[in-house]
Amino acid sequence: MKGLYRGGAILATLTVAGGLLAGCGTGTNNASNGTAGTNATTNSTNTAAGSGAGGVVNIVWAAPPITHTGLRQTLISKFNAEHPNIHVTLQDQNSNTDTNRASLTTTIGGGAATPDVYMGDVVWPAQFASNQLAMPLNGVVPSNFFNRFSKGLVQGATYQGKVYAAPFFADSGFLFYRKDLLKQAGLPVPTSWQQVQQEAETLQKKGLVQYGFVWQGASYEGLTCDFTEYLTDAGGQVLNSSGKAAIDSPQAIKALTFMRGLITSGVTPKSVINFQEPQSEDVFVQGNAAFLRNWSYAWSDSQNNKSSKVVGKVGVTVLPTFGGASGYSTIGGWDLYINPHTQHTQAAVTFIDWMTNTQAQTILAKQFSEIPTNAQVANDPSVQAVSPIFGLVSKTHYVSRPDQNPNYPAISKALYTNVNAALTGSVSVSAALQQAQTQINQAASGGGL
Repeated sequence: MKGLYRGGAILATLTVAGGLLAGCGTGTNNASNGTAGTNATTNSTNTAAGSGAGGVVNIVWAAPPITHTGLRQTLISKFNAEHPNIHVTLQDQNSNTDTNRASLTTTIGGGAATPDVYMGDVVWPAQFASNQLAMPLNGVVPSNFFNRFSKGLVQGATYQGKVYAAPFFADSGFLFYRKDLLKQAGLPVPTSWQQVQQEAETLQKKGLVQYGFVWQGASYEGLTCDFTEYLTDAGGQVLNSSGKAAIDSPQAIKALTFMRGLITSGVTPKSVINFQEPQSEDVFVQGNAAFLRNWSYAWSDSQNNKSSKVVGKVGVTVLPTFGGASGYSTIGGWDLYINPHTQHTQAAVTFIDWMTNTQAQTILAKQFSEIPTNAQVANDPSVQAVSPIFGLVSKTHYVSRPDQNPNYPAISKALYTNVNAALTGSVSVSAALQQAQTQINQAASGGGL
């Protein structure tokens, strides 16, 4: 795994609480394609400060290095060329999400007017909104601005009924599978979690593979992501509409019992309780597992790395379900936020409008293989043809982590530590969920753990 943790919220170092979709267009003011109206994209911006010669408004975009060299400057250059009255300058941020967050918190919390726009983790909206570090977009963009995004993404950027960030590029979990082994055994691509377990057992019994299914079971943020997918598909939730813990439920018991059963059945190795993204991916790309749950980058790693032993043997599909059309995938990736102290609100809005519109989003997808958040781009056949991952984006059902509370890092820790305890077998499923319920309520109220 390289650079920023693509699932959001954490890094390649996988620390806690730091943390990742496709139409052609030019970003014009066209309400029919979900673009912002003229009141949000006019070049008649505030020019009281930061203006250059000829009335050009200068704004600063703070962003850490994105996975592909040149992506940030490519987008900035395109925007500047098309908006002669606005000039965007890049402020390079630290690639460590926690360091980046601390830097922005100090700068913006101190009242600084720049950066005007910054790139932040998808789990930041509640944390930043509650501390007045992000401007609510409601009211500064037309209501139809939010219609452009793939379903579920705006909800993940919402706190107390207001949207505090514009989804920039996304990531989500997928099921990777050995298509050669399924063909050899005469098995179809699974569409349910039960089918994944059954087919994995069959492949193991036939001696075709050592492990059936690998995923992220260590006590860290990645387990929050995995468990959230099973829980949501089972009909449960971590927090209810009142912000109280709802984890001690029949739905949660179903989800966690299934996860534990993968281990006790031998389909998943016992060592999964220590697996993060790199470990689970390594088992798969070395040819030792039939199925893998991981983020989108695992496709490229399995097919383009010289050390991969499964080149040409891998298929990918949306995450399965316990029943129904398809399962849920946790939202990862990065959003665009506006500094509430900016002196150039309209210019900042113009910039995020362009960055989330069809032209920039198509560049993200086609040139840099990032999953676009713009639904029109996600549904463009020419974009879907770029990668099998892109062909699945429009079929993905996104779900956000329980990050609608400003104390999300502590909530996540309460969740993943107790889920991991159940996976190890040190406590029962029911006891783990009861303990999680208590600790999550404590964390949600600001009491920590």
